[in-house]
Amino acid sequence: QVQLVESGGGLVQAGGSLRLSCAASGSFFSINVMGWYRQGPGKQRELVATITTGGSTKYADSVKGRFTISRDKNLEYLQMNSLKPEDTAVYYCNARVWGKDYWGQGTQVTVSS
Repeated sequence: QVQLVESGGGLVQAGGSLRLSCAASGSFFSINVMGWYRQGPGKQRELVATITTGGSTKYADSVKGRFTISRDKNLEYLQMNSLKPEDTAVYYCNARVWGKDYWGQGTQVTVSS
């Protein structure tokens, strides 16, 4: 079992920055991949970025060059720069353990124009 708790969301103006954090507890040493997903108003949940235990990263095209995912032991971060109104969403931390997904409760990010 893995428990995930996000923090760091909030309201920011377009062009601003936010840093999201995710703390994993429980069997976090078994995590294969961690990631961030988001769900905007009226939209389906989508991948934002992932990072493996080896440090390999993957990003959605819409955030490449603006967002950076990183990981340090049981902590995961998403540095978001040059934010746009279309980045407004609930952001979820994800951990995958041998094919099973665990999710945090989500943190709201709102970008005003």
